[in-house]
Amino acid sequence: MNDNSNHNTGIPTPPSGGRGAEPFIFSRSECISHYRWGDDCYGWNYVDTDALSIKQELMPPDTAEALHYHNVASQFFFILKGRATFTIDGETCVLKPEQGIEIKPGQKHFIANKESNDLEFILYSTPSTKNDRVNL
Repeated sequence: MNDNSNHNTGIPTPPSGGRGAEPFIFSRSECISHYRWGDDCYGWNYVDTDALSIKQELMPPDTAEALHYHNVASQFFFILKGRATFTIDGETCVLKPEQGIEIKPGQKHFIANKESNDLEFILYSTPSTKNDRVNL
């Protein structure tokens, strides 16, 4: 496998070329794109269509996203590593690895990493959250 990391930042870069019609096995170094968000958090897009978005995200210790909701998209978070603190419609819950939670359209929510280790999770959104995020 090729080394697709950006040696200056350590952030993987997407591979060159298209995937075509053949099945594609994804790894972080072979995502279709990556991004930085919030306070030094990172994400990797694996599927990015109007109907479906699948991402892996990493949140360092003591980071959180802003409170928001989606009008149309339903989301499912699956925790890979660390502990995630979710606030959903004013209620708080903590998830550990191999646990997941669904966020339905209209639910006001945010995720936080209040731990001393990185938090990593897979985020499925259907349809995509493009132009469907309302920050509060």
